[in-house]
Amino acid sequence: MAERALRGARLGTQSFEDERGVEMAPRQQIEYVLPDGSTFAVTMSVEAEVPDEWEDPKTGVVARRKDAGEPEAKDEKAVRTHWDMLLERRSVDELEEILTERLEMLRAGEIGPPHLHRGTKKKPA
Repeated sequence: MAERALRGARLGTQSFEDERGVEMAPRQQIEYVLPDGSTFAVTMSVEAEVPDEWEDPKTGVVARRKDAGEPEAKDEKAVRTHWDMLLERRSVDELEEILTERLEMLRAGEIGPPHLHRGTKKKPA
């Protein structure tokens, strides 16, 4: 008999609750404008903090709120390269001195990959 009671009820896909006596939260429609000028609206709670930007659910393009002002310009940090960090630790003169020293060691076969120095080693007599 229990099998008959559940037959056709589509469990998991249909709620048996109704909306009688349920008071919905106050809502507002927020309008967003896409860069091409088209608009779409998003329903949000009155208590919600409304963002200035929202992604269009159809196209995925980011839109600005219609009544929002221009976005604040963010301070961008200058890109710090390896060369900049190196110059924080050493002067150009020091770097040139180190480069000269290393090149001499490389040419003498003291450092570097062995395949570069095969022909430079002297054969024992």
